[in-house]
Amino acid sequence: MDFAGKDKATYVKETFNSIAGRYDLMNSLMSLGMDKRWRRLAVQKVGATSGMHILDVCCGTGQLSMEIGNVVGPEGNVTGLDFSQKMLEVAEKSLSQVSNPAHIRFIQGNAMELPFQDNSFDGATVGWGLRNLPDLRQGLREMARTVKPGGKVVSLDMAKPSLLGFKQAYWLYFDKLVPLMGKFWARKASAYQYLHDSAREFPAQEELARIFTECGLKDVTFNNLAGGVVAIVSGKKP
Repeated sequence: MDFAGKDKATYVKETFNSIAGRYDLMNSLMSLGMDKRWRRLAVQKVGATSGMHILDVCCGTGQLSMEIGNVVGPEGNVTGLDFSQKMLEVAEKSLSQVSNPAHIRFIQGNAMELPFQDNSFDGATVGWGLRNLPDLRQGLREMARTVKPGGKVVSLDMAKPSLLGFKQAYWLYFDKLVPLMGKFWARKASAYQYLHDSAREFPAQEELARIFTECGLKDVTFNNLAGGVVAIVSGKKP
């Protein structure tokens, strides 16, 4: 992937800053409106319940953080972390429109060096974020470090469908239409070309599950959604 002479972290930050205002709209369009349901399933998978403190890494515009907030309630806390200031500005604006925002906070930070002590959270999530990290394994190890023993680390991201026929139709849609939608709806074709390319290069769900285990997590599972277009991969901290 060509980062135009920049390191990946800088390129990704600039890319997401440039599309922050239309990111949620594009997510809904590209997922055919299924992204909200997928986020709810990820919240279930991390085991969020009332009163828990959950970390949402690469939180972007905060949609997953706010889904978690609905479950942990006013007795719990959600910390959303992202390194794109523009994405966080959109998250803060969305948060100002929810009924009880006090238990959700957004902070700018580096997923490769999370600014939290060991065993700080009851669980950690990352939605469509691991593929943007310079070192996926380091990001997972950091998430695992900050989660309490017995807590879960959960990733919701693009995956690789395997069903014959459907697989070919999906990649045709993804290869041709997604960058085109980015050009017309987000007015930033290069940004959505990056999202396309990063999803192409992201490990398949089976491989990502192996990486979870490699990073010290146990009882690792993956759940395919929409025929394997998207997958939730989860593991428990020993």
